[in-house]
Amino acid sequence: MPAKRKVPKPKSKRVFGQSLKPAKMLRAGLYARVSTLDQQTLPMQMRALREYALKRGWTVVEECKEVGSGAVARAMRQRLIDSAKRRDIDVVLVWRLDRWGRSVADLVSTLQELTALGVGFVSVTEALDLTTPAGRAMAGLLSVFAEFESDIIRERVRAGLEHARSQGQRLGRPPTAAGKAASVTDLFLAGISKSEIARRLKIGRTSVRRLLEQKKS
Repeated sequence: MPAKRKVPKPKSKRVFGQSLKPAKMLRAGLYARVSTLDQQTLPMQMRALREYALKRGWTVVEECKEVGSGAVARAMRQRLIDSAKRRDIDVVLVWRLDRWGRSVADLVSTLQELTALGVGFVSVTEALDLTTPAGRAMAGLLSVFAEFESDIIRERVRAGLEHARSQGQRLGRPPTAAGKAASVTDLFLAGISKSEIARRLKIGRTSVRRLLEQKKS
């Protein structure tokens, strides 16, 4: 009986349990932002982002550049988020976290939105890479910092209110014109013009007319 011929097994494409298959070619969206007074760093940011994408073997499909202060709405950032919603990009690249988020809370909110969409996020200079398990674990800490920031803001507001009360300042909404109806009537009967009544009582002339009409009815 002839001996069975051994069929050579194909060489494994795994090393130490890791596959040698090429990584997925991700589509990257680049985002750079500078203040109005610091526009000269914009080319530097974009160059660093392009180089990083090239090293990772990612294809740059969108570049967004923003100029303005942190307080204004970031239209170009929203454009990139909209691209993520349409699944036009797989990962967002920024030069630094403060280029993307207005605050820690805003940063956490937008990163959670991208994560829910299955879109990665990388901050090149801060080694934050949400395309990796380790990076996603680090991102979880950001929510802790966001809550810490909110606590600080709330504490400052409370301290400010307490200080205002201690100085005798009245807090809350200013009294409405309805509470001055009697004074409006008395002044009008005394021959004071409606404009002068409004000035003295610090209410609008429309409110003066309305209160007098209500008194007649």
